[in-house]
Amino acid sequence: MNDKVTHFGFRDIPKDQKSKLVGEVFHSVANQYDVMNDVMSFGAHRLWKRYAVSQSSVKAGSTVLDVAAGSGDLSSRFCDRVGPTGRVIVTDINESMLRVGRDRLINDGYSKNLNFGLADAQFLPFQSNFFDCISISFGLRNVTDKSTALTSMYRCLKPGGRLLVLEFSTPVLPLLAKAYDQYSFNVIPKMGELITGDKASYQYLVESIRKHPAQNELKNLMLESGFDHARYHNLTGGVVALHIGYKY
Repeated sequence: MNDKVTHFGFRDIPKDQKSKLVGEVFHSVANQYDVMNDVMSFGAHRLWKRYAVSQSSVKAGSTVLDVAAGSGDLSSRFCDRVGPTGRVIVTDINESMLRVGRDRLINDGYSKNLNFGLADAQFLPFQSNFFDCISISFGLRNVTDKSTALTSMYRCLKPGGRLLVLEFSTPVLPLLAKAYDQYSFNVIPKMGELITGDKASYQYLVESIRKHPAQNELKNLMLESGFDHARYHNLTGGVVALHIGYKY
């Protein structure tokens, strides 16, 4: 694949078209995003996110950036940790998803230590060495250039800070991998059609998972993007992995 071409699911497309196409997917599914997450994962996504935050080292007074924050699941947990003396910046590249997340967080009483803004993970509009922690949950696989995004997040972290990348990954058990493929391709798009009326968007989401780098590949990409150390934890047999990058 040349440097002007990327993938949208299993399709090869010009790089400059991916952001628009991914945007259309999330505009379509925004209002049913939380419902589908619960149904698709049987509620496990809540446990994965809770574990990610537990590995963040975020404490009272910390400053956190939640990239591709979606409906704000991680943002609310970070707010609880940073308290009134801390700050959580909630961003998404997609206006519909950011609106859903903002409305949910405000309705749940999270407003005093929050800021919201549209932002592209590849070109974060924040000063260097600013955040104690940056998170991106189930969003990196949708970014056009992952290396550019990782480099941007590294720049914005303070020395001593860490990046959390929670993302679908590659199952490590052959039988689990086979069952996961059957479930992903035969069930999830039909769920999307039934619940959201949009089968095509969930077909893309399933395909995008298969195009995402496997655990060691993403770990190496983080190191190549500037991180001084990186490690990962497999969750649910590698269906999901939490990658942690450190800036010393």
